[in-house]
Amino acid sequence: MSPEQFNNAVLAWYDQHGRKDLPWQQNITPYRVWVSEIMLQQTQVSTVLGYFDRFMAALPTVKDLAEAPEDEVLHLWTGLGYYTRARNLQKTAQIIMREHDGEFPRSVEALAELPGIGRSTAGAIASLSMGVRAPILDGNVKRVLARYVAQEGYPGEPKVAKQLWDVAERLTPHERVGHYTQAMMDLGATLCTRSKPTCLLCPVRSGCQAHLLGLEIRYPVPKPRKMLPQKRTLMPLLVNAAGDILLYRRPSTGLWGGLWSLPELDDLSQLDELAQQQQLELGERQELEGLTHTFSHFQLAIEPWMVRVTEQPSRVAEGDWLWYNLATPPRLGLAAPVKKLLKRAAQAITAGEPT
Repeated sequence: MSPEQFNNAVLAWYDQHGRKDLPWQQNITPYRVWVSEIMLQQTQVSTVLGYFDRFMAALPTVKDLAEAPEDEVLHLWTGLGYYTRARNLQKTAQIIMREHDGEFPRSVEALAELPGIGRSTAGAIASLSMGVRAPILDGNVKRVLARYVAQEGYPGEPKVAKQLWDVAERLTPHERVGHYTQAMMDLGATLCTRSKPTCLLCPVRSGCQAHLLGLEIRYPVPKPRKMLPQKRTLMPLLVNAAGDILLYRRPSTGLWGGLWSLPELDDLSQLDELAQQQQLELGERQELEGLTHTFSHFQLAIEPWMVRVTEQPSRVAEGDWLWYNLATPPRLGLAAPVKKLLKRAAQAITAGEPT
């Protein structure tokens, strides 16, 4: 198939089968498209739907996002994971307000210089919301194109990525670029799926090299697998007489940067030192069910303990520490496993015994 035949087939398929009712496809603006694209990185559309609506209701404009408290932004992101995305969203909003008079740059190059926006996301923002001709290469499109040309090599390698970018550039049309971009993402999400692709319904199957070879599942070539290293930590849930749990804000950089979390200890023997620092008297302790959380580069085994504590009369949580009220929780950004552990603690407190 020629490039013209390819994108004509893709656009004809989009007109009949493409997704046109997603929230960010309504009242299209660069802001709405940008937020949706960042949310959709590493995350399924079905998961993003509810988060996007809540985020837009709370922060409907780039100005609102730029001026919002960081805790509010992280609270709205809690559960989506990869929290650097949320912090970069706010950094970019502040740059757009400060350096671009509240307007998104129209060039892919300028967009790609903003925090958290790579070449593909910049292309999506430019094509979907501004009609600028710009190729994209997100996970779904990468899969479609890798199969279409039977691309050898892992796409994460620079040489292979460049070859796929060249294919994407060659096939991107000069007209209806927004529809084409959406169509390519839809093809990867609905037909050209990782396993069991629906090739019979694919509009470009006659030119797809992987399909012609009967090797659809071979492409894209997967990353060489490595065993994830495992780390272990003990997280005490310090519960005061009111049933509140002590949390602290993590540093803005690194793992769970800027989120509120539970203290982390090597073992129970460090409880006494923590209690002394926070002017607490330790009481009954109960071990809760363990939790394993998988990150992209390691697994974290969490050993949670619920510990009853008595505060000294003069003790007031301040700075990077606060008492988290389980009954009326404040709007904070919480690490996903911490949110789970707080829920278990609430159940244990209600039941009077560990869950």
